[in-house]
Amino acid sequence: MEGGDPRPHNAEKSAHRPHAPEKADPHPHSAEENVPTGPDPDARWLALLMHAAFFLLLGASLTRFLMRHPGEARTPWIIALSITLAALYLLGPVLGSRPTPRRLTWLGVLVVVWMVLVVLAPSFAWCAVPLFYTGLRILPPRAALALVALLTAFVVAAQLRLATGFDPNLVLAPPAVAAVATAVFVHMQRQAVRQRELAARQRELIDDLLRTRRELAATERREGTLAERQRLSMEIHDTLAQGLSSQQMLLQAADRTWTADPDAARRHVRTATGIAERNLAEARRFVHDLAPADLAEGGGLEAALHALAARETAQAQGALTVRCHVEGTPHTPLPDRVQSALLRIAQGALANVGEHSGATAAGLTLTHLDDRVVLDIADNGRGFTVEPAGAHGTPTVRGHGLPAMRARVHQLGGTLTIESAPGEGTVLSAEVPLTTAPATSAPEEPA
Repeated sequence: MEGGDPRPHNAEKSAHRPHAPEKADPHPHSAEENVPTGPDPDARWLALLMHAAFFLLLGASLTRFLMRHPGEARTPWIIALSITLAALYLLGPVLGSRPTPRRLTWLGVLVVVWMVLVVLAPSFAWCAVPLFYTGLRILPPRAALALVALLTAFVVAAQLRLATGFDPNLVLAPPAVAAVATAVFVHMQRQAVRQRELAARQRELIDDLLRTRRELAATERREGTLAERQRLSMEIHDTLAQGLSSQQMLLQAADRTWTADPDAARRHVRTATGIAERNLAEARRFVHDLAPADLAEGGGLEAALHALAARETAQAQGALTVRCHVEGTPHTPLPDRVQSALLRIAQGALANVGEHSGATAAGLTLTHLDDRVVLDIADNGRGFTVEPAGAHGTPTVRGHGLPAMRARVHQLGGTLTIESAPGEGTVLSAEVPLTTAPATSAPEEPA
């Protein structure tokens, strides 16, 4: 085949590195070679068709000459030049398809041999059509059009030599055929360029999509890891950490009263032992499924809150009395997430009451409404000043307890409200909606 692989080659690497700087090429390139390469079945079939047409026209022209001019002195030259032209045409694939100096020299020799044949035998003129295709493929656009014009002029001159008189068709038909052939080839070439560019853009979009999906998956994994860490920290703070803190206070009190009041010291130790048993149950529950141990025992949130109130009252040994009250009846069982979050909030709030407020009485009030559930934790302690909202609309609080409560309510799309003032006690209210999806933000609302 004359042209070898009909695909362009000079941009093959740049298609995979679209941002690499381009280097100047000392050789002229056709427009086809300035686009990313890719398989082009249409160009391959067109090349096969043109190669077949060239050898068919060359054979037909030689046969016509031998039939009409047998035994002439120029016949050996015509046969030799025909064989040379066929051999040169077959040499094309060996030289490749880029417009290198060797390739351009080959094209020049091929055209010169054909011109000599046309001068000796004008019937070889129609072999010019496949040569149009060869020139258009190899040369830059202007040089290719100049070659087509030159070949067309030789065809017109050859046809006029064969004619017995002037025939306008012989003058107009070859340029018309050349123009149509050139237009068809240029159109097909541009279509192939657009298809390859579109394919390259699609590959880039697919690569971007895959990369974005990988980045999104990695981000979701990181966010999931951070959320799970935050959840575990809140679970540990509201259970094990608070229990260990209470045990430490009780054991320190027992140590101080061990000699003066052995009975009180023993009560402190027994209370610390009970707290340790609860913490052990919580730790085992963490290992199992991270659900609160009170909820795992059955009875739901109401029973868990009553048990919590009784336990806190017993652990305080008369210093603090915690009462629990439930208002309303839920239309449907509360979701496990809501029950677990509210119980943890109650545990954290009562731990803060016992450790910081100096209160003698506290109350847990669980209110079931049509579309939401509200948990109030109130005490008669010393209270504190609720700090104003920070830069993001949430009160600035120190420690881990209140931020953990706020995060739990936020995850459920609810709100956390704190009402307190020095000497007037504190009321903490957690309100969780039951009919709407968790909100993207649920800031704590100071009273």
